[in-house]
Order: sequence, then C-alpha cells, then structure tokens
Amino acid sequence: MPDPVALALPIVVTAPSPGWKLGIVLLVLLGIAVTAATVGRLGIRRMQLFAALRATVQLGVVSLVIAAALRSVWWSAAFAALMFVVASLTSTRRIGVPLPGIVLVGLAIVCGALPVLALVLGSGVIPFNGAGLVPTAGIIIGNAMTGATLTGRRAFDELRSHAGTYEAALAIGLPSPDAAYEVVGPTAREALIPSLDQTRTVGLVTLPGAFIGVLLGGGSAVQAGAAQLLVLIGVLAAQAITASVLLRLVAHGRLVRTDLAAWYPR
Repeated sequence: MPDPVALALPIVVTAPSPGWKLGIVLLVLLGIAVTAATVGRLGIRRMQLFAALRATVQLGVVSLVIAAALRSVWWSAAFAALMFVVASLTSTRRIGVPLPGIVLVGLAIVCGALPVLALVLGSGVIPFNGAGLVPTAGIIIGNAMTGATLTGRRAFDELRSHAGTYEAALAIGLPSPDAAYEVVGPTAREALIPSLDQTRTVGLVTLPGAFIGVLLGGGSAVQAGAAQLLVLIGVLAAQAITASVLLRLVAHGRLVRTDLAAWYPR
C-alpha cells in the first residue's frame, strides 16, 4: 500500500553534492574542530587532522567501490564480507588481545550480525539487493564491532582492577569460568548503554543516521521513522548477542588480553 505521506509530498533529494561549496564547509568545520581542540588543550589536533584526511581518502575510494558493488548482489556480499574482516581486525586491536584472537572476536561479531541481517534481508523488509545489503550490513556489523570492543575492553579492565575478587572466588571453589564471569558479567550492561540510550531518546534528543539518510534520499518522514526503528532494534539484538558471546569467551579464557596473560586464567 502506498505511503500516503509520501504521495502528499514531492520527492526532493537533499543530499549534499560534491563541489567547491561542500569543500569550503568541510574545511571550516575542520578548522573549528582544530581550534576548539587547541584552545581547550585537548591534545588531539594532529589526530583530528589525520582522521579527517583519512576519512576523505577512504570515503572517496569506498564510494567508487560501492558504486561498482551495488550493480551486483554478489559483489555487494563480498563488500559486506570485507566490512566484517575490517571490523574484526579493528575490534581485536582495540581490545588488546593477540592478533590470532581475531578469529574469536570475529565469531562474536558474526554471531550478533548474521541473524539480524538474515532476518531483515530474508524477510524482504529490506530488499535483498546491493542497495539494501551494503548499507544495512555496514550499520549492523559496525555496531556489533562497537559492542564487541566496548564489552572486551570493559571486561578486561574489570578483571585487572578486581583481580582479588576473581582470586577469592577461586579460593572458595568456583571454577575459573564461573569466577571470572562473576567479575566480567556486570560490565556488559555498561558496554551496551550507548545503544540503549540512543534507542530510548530517538526522536527526542537525536535523529540518527538511517532517519536522516532516508530523508536526504527523498523518502517520507514515515519511511524514515520505519527505517530507523528497524536499525535501532536490529542493533540492540546484534550487540546483545555479540556481548554475550564475547563475555563467555573471556570468562573461559579463550580470549586473554596481553597484559593479563601471565596470571589469567588460573
């Protein structure tokens, strides 16, 4: 059934177009960011410049690659697989586990992302084509990566700062996985708070990317709201599974941060 709001409104694409105006605005925004960091003595001026340059180059290349990939669902699937590999590598480095740990970090991410993508694409809610697969996979995989990173970092930080609690649990006879989970289990809630807060306040405090993207692409407000709701609930599901799997891997000593390897697990 056609969206009555969409029929009532003209389709106007409002996404910015590459050009000198966009270039000037970007330079001014970067200048504001660098100035604020300098005045505030944040110590991130070089990081900001490098991040902006890297983003410009990466997005330029990726835009060309995606334009080609969208012509074929198989090339789009291959690009989604590349996203997954990069996400796994990034999260592995951020957590601080040795590089072979990428296999297990990747397992946690794919356990979270794959069921969500299978449901939203397999049900036809999002069309199974290049234009549907690439952005949806990017959002879900990216947020699963964030969930894995925050969960892993918090879990290992908690193990280090509460080593005594872990040792005490071992002393009363708990197996190492149970003792470790007593320490790391509560950290998952904190790791998932950003997504929970974004979902609670959507439309009141923030209008996240999917909503804005649909509007900029000429969709109606109703379509934008539906797309954003699908993304938010999908992210909650993906991150919850990813965090659950990763915490079990940490508690069972399958994943161990380098600085803890000398004494964990026992």
